[in-house]
Amino acid sequence: DFGILYGFHWPCFIQALSKRPGGPPKLSITGIDLPQPGLRPAERVEETGRRLAHYCKKFNVPFEYHAIARKWETISLEELKIDRSETVIATCLYRLRNVPDETSVTSSARDTVLHLIKKINPDLFVHGILNGTYNAPFFVMRFREALHHFSSLFDMFDKTLPRHDQDRLVFEKEVLGRQSMNVIACEGTARIERPETYKQWQARNERAGFRQIPLNKDIVKEVRAKVKLQYHKDFLVDEDGKWILQGWKGRVIYALSYWKPAHE
Repeated sequence: DFGILYGFHWPCFIQALSKRPGGPPKLSITGIDLPQPGLRPAERVEETGRRLAHYCKKFNVPFEYHAIARKWETISLEELKIDRSETVIATCLYRLRNVPDETSVTSSARDTVLHLIKKINPDLFVHGILNGTYNAPFFVMRFREALHHFSSLFDMFDKTLPRHDQDRLVFEKEVLGRQSMNVIACEGTARIERPETYKQWQARNERAGFRQIPLNKDIVKEVRAKVKLQYHKDFLVDEDGKWILQGWKGRVIYALSYWKPAHE
């Protein structure tokens, strides 16, 4: 899991495994994240492992965890401890935008990470991206695109949450505030918010040697129905070029896709 962060996307999967006929299989996760500043660079990714281990114990799912806190482009295949007898899934959900691209360094660390994932030769590569156009080297253009992006998010919150909601205030300050400040105030390698559009990622993944897998039509249908019945009318779920798109009032904010190494 490249960019596991707090591991919030794993509990639903763990619960699903616990309900499998014949009992759950062993779940092994290699949690990878960027190092934290300070004396304990791996503290957060290790704490995520302990939290997931506790959750697996609660649902009787055999569990093994391996934590890596490094710059992703410096990780070798051997460090990932791949067991070829197991089903191997590589995931990266919305975090490759924080890996340097060719606009900030001479060679693209982003492409290096994709080539590492291809060497893993996963049975499936799940790739989620934040669909953004505010990675321009020119400040005015970057500021304008960032304004459109973050305005959509704040508009979404205004329509769905009260302004005094404490969870909303914390998220706006600690997540959106930090992201927008980084986009506006930082240059060079200090700017880590460098998103691309899903079409740019499609081209990058194909250059790295992946082929895209079609979406499961039943899952797309189920997601659309759930959004229509339970969410605000301005939420968007759409499909384009084997990507499932999520957004607000016509603006695509997130996109999700599935890939396999092209040699298969």
